[in-house]
Amino acid sequence: MKEQYTINEILSAAHDLRNSKKEKKFEKIEIKHPQQKKESDIPSNTLKLIEEAEKNI
Repeated sequence: MKEQYTINEILSAAHDLRNSKKEKKFEKIEIKHPQQKKESDIPSNTLKLIEEAEKNI
């Protein structure tokens, strides 16, 4: 099955492809940066150990 297209159809399709690529817009992705820990913050694994110790008392 051989399909034949006119030059105008081919040029029109190429034009449509070029325009469709320009129309694509990307949504901005917000990157959430982790909050910097203060020296007074207790690490989570230490908190778990403290909680386990409190349960055993």
